[in-house]
Amino acid sequence: MLEVAEIIRLHGAAYRAHVGDRLLPSQARVLRDLAACRTAYFGGHLTQCSHCERQVYRYHSCRNRHCPKCHGDQTERWLDAQRARLLPCPYYLVTFTLPRELRALAFGHQAVVYGVLMRSAAAALQHLAADPRYVGARLGCLAVLHTWTRAMLYHPHVHLLVTAGGLSADGAQWVPPKHPAFLVPVQALSIIFRAKVCAGLRRAGLLDPVPPAVWTTPWVVHAQHAGRGQQVLDYLGRYMFRVAISHSRLEQITDGHVTFRYRDNRTQDERRVTLTGVEFLGRFLQHVLPRGCAKVRYYGLWSASRRADHTHARGLLNAPALTAPAEPTTSVAPSTLPSPPPPRCPHCQHGHLILIAVLRPQRKVPP
Repeated sequence: MLEVAEIIRLHGAAYRAHVGDRLLPSQARVLRDLAACRTAYFGGHLTQCSHCERQVYRYHSCRNRHCPKCHGDQTERWLDAQRARLLPCPYYLVTFTLPRELRALAFGHQAVVYGVLMRSAAAALQHLAADPRYVGARLGCLAVLHTWTRAMLYHPHVHLLVTAGGLSADGAQWVPPKHPAFLVPVQALSIIFRAKVCAGLRRAGLLDPVPPAVWTTPWVVHAQHAGRGQQVLDYLGRYMFRVAISHSRLEQITDGHVTFRYRDNRTQDERRVTLTGVEFLGRFLQHVLPRGCAKVRYYGLWSASRRADHTHARGLLNAPALTAPAEPTTSVAPSTLPSPPPPRCPHCQHGHLILIAVLRPQRKVPP
C-alpha cells in the first residue's frame, strides 16, 4: 500500500527547497518523523522465531500525532473512553465554519485563531441553549477541530457533538429541547458565533487585517440529528490522531505525480486528484497543527471542571433504583496476572517471536 512516508522520502527534499525558510518547525518535524516512522531512526527490537529461527526486526513508530499509520491503539482507547462518557440521550452534530476571508489569518496565527474558533462555537451554543425558549439548560459539548476538505484543501471548521438537552441551572432536572425538530435556531446561532469570533479576534489584536464586510455576511453553521452519538464518535475518531488523508485513499505515484481519491460532499461521486509530489506535500502539511494546539476540547457538562454535574446528569437520565452496595471482590495483584503470549512468527506461523536484542535509535536524518 502506498504511504505518505514514501511520498515524503521521494519528494521531501524538493519540498524543503521549494518553501525554504517558510517551512514551519511543526511541519519540519512531521516531514522528519513520518519519513522515519518504523525505521532504525526510532530504534526497535530484534526478535527470533522459536520454531524456524528466522530473525525479525520490529521498528518503533514515530508516534507523531499527524502520522496516518500510528495511533490505531490510541484511537481505540480514546473512542472507548468517549463511549463510556456518552450520556444516555439523543445528540446533535453542529458544525461551525470559518469564512473564506479569515482563512489566511487563521493559517498565519493558527494557535490563536483555532482557539477562538472552538471557544466561540461552544459559547454561542451554550448562550442560545440557556434561553428557556429553546432548552434552558447547560449542554455537554465535545469539540473536534478539522482544517481540511476531503480533497485536502484548507477549510478550518469545528465539529461539536452536543447533547440534545442539558442540566437545569439548579441541577434538579434534565431538560430536553423545547422543539423536537431542532436544538437551537441555526440562523441565530450563526449570528452569535460570528459576533463571538469578532470579539475573540479583537482581544487577540487580530481584527485589523480582517475585511469589514465579513462581519455583515452570513456565516455557515450546520446542525443535524446525530442519534445516540455513537456514529459521530466513530467518524471523529478516524482523524483524532492523524491528518487529512488515510493511506487507503492514495492510489499511485507516477512520473513524480501523486493520485488520490475522495468522495464529493455534494454529489457523493468518487473523484480523483493528481498533484505533483511537492503540491501534495503542500496540501498535506497545511493541516499540521502547531505544537501544543489541542484539536479536541470539552465544554459544558463534558468539561473537566463539571465532572460532578456530568455524573449527576447521568443519574437523572438513568433514574437508577437504589440498590445495596456490591460485595467487595478480591483484587488480583498485577504480578500474578498472566502475560500475553509473544507474537506469532510471520514466516512459519508456528513459532513465537522471542526478543533477543533491543535496537538503539540511529539518529541519522532520513533523506
